[in-house]
Amino acid sequence: MTQNTKKQIFMLCIENKDCEDLERRKIYQVLPDDEASKEGYVRVIDESGEDYLYPESYFILLQLPREAQEALQVAS
Repeated sequence: MTQNTKKQIFMLCIENKDCEDLERRKIYQVLPDDEASKEGYVRVIDESGEDYLYPESYFILLQLPREAQEALQVAS
């Protein structure tokens, strides 16, 4: 079995105003997107299973242990 050494980023949704594909109090995986970050957005894999941009203010960054990251990782 191959280990993924790249650290995954997860955020907790705290707001979902006008966003049908986000659930408050749910943890979402975030994909790196430097351009979006410069504009105050994060690229999140939402309830549709696709990645979309959402306001960064809708989320709180989580520091999770490796085991929790592996358990939450979205299957590709």
